[in-house]
Amino acid sequence: MHRTVLIAVFFLLSLPSGAQIVNRLKVDKEVFELYAQHRLDMFNPANIAFADSLYNTGIKHDNFRYKCLARSLQFPAYYAIGEYDKMDEAVAEIKRLTHNKPDCRAYRFEVLHEYCQYLIRCNRASDAMIEARAMERSANNTKTPVGLLYAYRIMGLIQSYRSNSWLAIRNFEKAAAFCKEAKAEQELPYLLILTAQEQVKLEKFEDAETTCSEAEKWQEFMPSMRIMVKMVRAYLYNAQQRWDEFWSCYDDLLVDPLYRMQTDRDTRYGIDVAYLRSKGLFEEALVKADSLGIARERHALKHGIFAQTGRFENAYGELDSLMIEKDSIYIKVQNEDMAILDAEMNNAQLRQAAERLRHQNQNTILLGFLVMFAIAFMAILVSQWQLRQNLEEMRSKNSQMLIARRAYQKALDAKEAENAMKVKILQNRKSNTIKL
Repeated sequence: MHRTVLIAVFFLLSLPSGAQIVNRLKVDKEVFELYAQHRLDMFNPANIAFADSLYNTGIKHDNFRYKCLARSLQFPAYYAIGEYDKMDEAVAEIKRLTHNKPDCRAYRFEVLHEYCQYLIRCNRASDAMIEARAMERSANNTKTPVGLLYAYRIMGLIQSYRSNSWLAIRNFEKAAAFCKEAKAEQELPYLLILTAQEQVKLEKFEDAETTCSEAEKWQEFMPSMRIMVKMVRAYLYNAQQRWDEFWSCYDDLLVDPLYRMQTDRDTRYGIDVAYLRSKGLFEEALVKADSLGIARERHALKHGIFAQTGRFENAYGELDSLMIEKDSIYIKVQNEDMAILDAEMNNAQLRQAAERLRHQNQNTILLGFLVMFAIAFMAILVSQWQLRQNLEEMRSKNSQMLIARRAYQKALDAKEAENAMKVKILQNRKSNTIKL
């Protein structure tokens, strides 16, 4: 019977990803304290107005960190009131504002992690998986362990959504392995809680008890951990029909202000249905079950109530609707897988094309250098050959000119000697004439 009472299956998706509200953007203390106060009641639509004011302050002072805080305060509220387009726009702006800013990586991963949680709740698991895979790649490229922690945690939540509990646990274990390296040990108890929830689904009740006890050790430092442990224990006790312990957990939850502040309506309604049913208040349980927004959970709860009260025709109708819903979810999962593969294939093809282009550019540049070098080398060779030719020609001309000059000089010398001889002969003739 407990398998049809799937309470608190996704309640953790509605909680902040971190154990504490951390000033990751390093904004001034006064602004951060105001932000943190509103963040404690993060599903309150009134946060949108405060966030608008904070955003305008960011514009006035040209402070992108204020803008990021404003948007990260808005999108949980947009999720709560069903304005998913505005939720997407707020996260898209955070992505844009934090792009290529190393000191904002941890904050960026935290925001994307929370956003993926809401995508899963909106039946957009394929979008969440694409985001998670992108987070994984980015974290590996930038060597950011906290990014890997959040990426694997989201992958685990997606597997939980798909009812693959053992795969969910495997991803939670991967995420836990990065807690210490990321200096985010405060995330470990959250992963323990998620693991315990999957162990209950697998009917590993003793393991779930042990895991809850491990997570419970952190509640002194984390007030929200107290609520989470109680909710998982309520889920566990209800599955085992340990009514006294279940009722005690339920009563404790109702009087704790954090329970209403940090859980969404469907989560609380699911636990209410389990409580009413355990008390035999079946009609009230049916009314409450009708108010659930998740169709699969609504049909499962109503099927269990009708079967328990002997209204088998109604139970059959709810079971038929549940099977149709599960079939549609199965088909959706297949389509999601195809969409993820297509997206990743396209991304891979783009990366390969970019890599090919980079290599092509490198080869082109190298070839250009080689061609330029060859041309320059040939030009040098030709220039040297031409220079040698010119030198040889000049040597030849100089040699010929030297020979001609020497011949001319010899001719001049001969002429001069001839003239001297003629002068001497004339002088002799003149001397002889005088004597006569």
